[in-house]
Amino acid sequence: MSNLKESYKIILDDNFPADMEINLGGQILKYRKKTWKIEDNGELVEKGLRYGENPGQEAALYELINGNITFGECTYITEGNSLVSGLTEEMMLQFGKHPGKTNLTDIDNALNILKYLSDEPSVVIVKHNNPCGASQASTIEEAAVKAYYADRVAAFGGCIALNRSIDKKTAEFIAKEYFEVVVAPDFHDGAFEILKSRKNLRIVKIQNMQNLEKYKSQRFLDFKSLIDGGIIIQQSPLNVINKPEDFITAETEYKGQKYKIDRTPTMEEFKDLLFGWFIEQGVTSNSVIYVKDRTTVGIGTGEQDRVGVAEIAVSKAYIKYADRICFEKYGIPYKQLELSVEKGEDEFSKLKEINNLTVDAKAGLKGSAMVSDAFFPFRDGVDVGIKQGISSIVQPGGSMRDFESIIACNEADPKVAMVFTGQRAFKH
Repeated sequence: MSNLKESYKIILDDNFPADMEINLGGQILKYRKKTWKIEDNGELVEKGLRYGENPGQEAALYELINGNITFGECTYITEGNSLVSGLTEEMMLQFGKHPGKTNLTDIDNALNILKYLSDEPSVVIVKHNNPCGASQASTIEEAAVKAYYADRVAAFGGCIALNRSIDKKTAEFIAKEYFEVVVAPDFHDGAFEILKSRKNLRIVKIQNMQNLEKYKSQRFLDFKSLIDGGIIIQQSPLNVINKPEDFITAETEYKGQKYKIDRTPTMEEFKDLLFGWFIEQGVTSNSVIYVKDRTTVGIGTGEQDRVGVAEIAVSKAYIKYADRICFEKYGIPYKQLELSVEKGEDEFSKLKEINNLTVDAKAGLKGSAMVSDAFFPFRDGVDVGIKQGISSIVQPGGSMRDFESIIACNEADPKVAMVFTGQRAFKH
């Protein structure tokens, strides 16, 4: 175990070249490897990434420094547009530990979500390249608190990204918890001084976050290397749902009979459906998430079957809701209370109270929006959400059995609204 612990402290040498070129049909992209001068054990050391996804994996970050190509809908005009790949020592206000690959990909995926949320203060917390909590609110402090308590347990050691400058109150809240990375466009009102009290916290300032919205419509090339050395290149996805009018009324025809949803979403439901669809762009497939008041309630990720992931998202919602109640009332995690039940009647009473409150509230799922990155092949997935009291659903549509999902929504009491996107949002 000690050897494993030590491996996390090592900054690996890397054998990647200083420069890289990619030639696509005669159009050339030029890249330069990023290195940073960082103090390590009292000595200023110039190194690139600490390591890759795991200690023992060499890794390198390359910034696109020259290239003006058009490839399908992918256009690269790079000057002044760098986000994560353009990180400099000045932007990393506090290095904490030397950055590794997972730190940068977490930041990147947070920005991938925040690019859709520029209109209001928004916060996304990412762990293992998946959002574990996200919220949009009237202030950045409120958004940070709601995003954190959406999944307080998973947020431990995560990356918290905010799309507004961090003020003193927000910094005080963040500094109380354990994060590995905090990202924002700026820090004011003494916020940086508060945050840097957490010595291992990586504090990153990305001024280009103010221009994130323009990345909504910008495609990039996505490279995937295969085990045999081959490479798959694809265009990045382009989300076509950006406002309520972009949604499609849920209707279909099956064996000559037409089926149409009875109820369309209210404006408040549309807000949750849009917010949820934006968050879905950064969630690993197969996924289903639940959203209420523009805050995630339960996030199910990376599962093989759709009804299963709908159930997992519900289960997570119950666990996180109970944990929040326990933490706010008694200052301890729910799991700690659960494990201490045998110690006495008082602990059992507290646990029973929390469980009852959670069940009565259906873990905050009542009136929530159910968001799916792909269509429901049968109504069973939809029924999972309806059982918990959801009020609206967004899904791509396109299943031969869409009529089953429409019938399920129309049969619900009260009726559930449903819209289609006409596109899926797979992310692997």
